[in-house]
Amino acid sequence: MSRVFVAEERAFGRKVVVKVLPQELTAGLSVSRFKREILLAAQLQHPHIVPVHSAGETEGLPYYTMPYVEGTSVRSRLSKHGPMPIGETVNILKEVARALAYAHDHGVVHRDIKPDNVLLTGGSAVVTDFGIAKALSASKTDAPGGTLTQMGTSIGTPAYMAPEQAAADPATDHRADIYAFGCMAYEMLTGAPPFTGRSPQKMLAAHMGETPAPVTDYRPDTPPVLAQLVMQCLEKDADSRPQSANDLVHVLESVTTSGAKHPAMPSILLSGRPRVVRALAIYAAAFFAAWILARAAVVGIGLPTWVVPGTLLVMALGLPVILFTAFVHHGAHAAMTNANMTPGGTPVVRSTMTMIAVKASPWVSWRR
Repeated sequence: MSRVFVAEERAFGRKVVVKVLPQELTAGLSVSRFKREILLAAQLQHPHIVPVHSAGETEGLPYYTMPYVEGTSVRSRLSKHGPMPIGETVNILKEVARALAYAHDHGVVHRDIKPDNVLLTGGSAVVTDFGIAKALSASKTDAPGGTLTQMGTSIGTPAYMAPEQAAADPATDHRADIYAFGCMAYEMLTGAPPFTGRSPQKMLAAHMGETPAPVTDYRPDTPPVLAQLVMQCLEKDADSRPQSANDLVHVLESVTTSGAKHPAMPSILLSGRPRVVRALAIYAAAFFAAWILARAAVVGIGLPTWVVPGTLLVMALGLPVILFTAFVHHGAHAAMTNANMTPGGTPVVRSTMTMIAVKASPWVSWRR
């Protein structure tokens, strides 16, 4: 998507990164619109966002500059060491989610969240290239006679693209970032994104039509709250995902990572309704079995007749305990998942247009 250079800004004697868009990507691009879109991204000031310093044009090619960040990327970290520890993953995801929440509140959507664009420096995570994919998309559709669907191009990285983004749906909004966030979280936990080892076209088709394997299939020690959050971010329907990045932050703050193998709360409180129903079914079966055994004991070995009502009374005393547990379970489960169910945003309008081709080239390293 860009050629990346490290340069020195003479006025301040500091290193900066210069990213120049290649000619094949800028065909049909409105440079003035690109600069206007970049200006929106340049207004973001947040500790977990790498800001844009400036934007311009050289020999017909747009470029933009950013601070040079000393450190490494999550992509490099994954390449060298594989899946990341639960605690480190949660801390990074929280900082990325806070960056997304801030940007979305200011009307800026990233559209290319992935391990390459999350840099680790000074024990903290920062997100780079905010708004660049959106600027490219808007600049192409704003160019005379140019639309992304006509060119058969969807800007982004196939392994992390939400279904609506892959389909070049004009209604794509900030919830595409939440889907990409889920893809990145999945990769940080398992070592690979939900769909991998396929051509870009097949990968996009998988995002639109296949359900990824649960993250716990590859990483059983994932806390249930975190596993549930990741899979909910990967919902095909944007309305079924967490509706804001603030929701992500709230859930991630509830995840306990001490020991890396223990969930934030007992699993009975983290599971959904089926466990409560199953407990009541088991109780009913046990109640019936106790009645049968009591009757058999009275008839078979001559126990007093009061044994039957006495047994049923003892069994009945367990019902309030189960109901109280169900009440506590319901309240705890609702508290843990309420943020994920927060309504918001606008319904995604599904596009019936079919993509003809995907221009997908890997980003060059952020440091050259």
